[in-house]
Amino acid sequence: MAYAVGLGAAAELARTNLDTEQLRLTGLRDRLHQALDGALPGQVALNRHPTRRLLNTLNISISGVVGHDLLAAVADLAASTGSACHGGTNEPSPVLTAMGLDRRRALAAMRLSLGRWTTVADVDRFAQILAVTARRLRRSLEYVPATG
Repeated sequence: MAYAVGLGAAAELARTNLDTEQLRLTGLRDRLHQALDGALPGQVALNRHPTRRLLNTLNISISGVVGHDLLAAVADLAASTGSACHGGTNEPSPVLTAMGLDRRRALAAMRLSLGRWTTVADVDRFAQILAVTARRLRRSLEYVPATG
């Protein structure tokens, strides 16, 4: 019985804050997208419909890097490649390929989710770390040692 009462109290709390929380999360998601797009001009592609999408999730590809490699290089940040039901594999998401994304862009995809406790400072920090790491990875991929 106590669990049911606790669940009811949590549902009531969520309902009372639903409108403001939706606006807050949408704003943070859009801030993250704009920050990454500004730091990596012309390299960030949105992998969703621009308006009909989850309010707390940003699915993007950054050209020139593999999403799995990028997220592995920033292990202290929680994010994923592919969809929530696609974890544990380094193959392109069947959903993204069904949407028409080519293999390279689908492999670059990352799913960045925001939550109740995410702050503006978290978003700004994450965008900066992700952009710096993407640039570093891209430079290391561009370097091809001479053979001979």
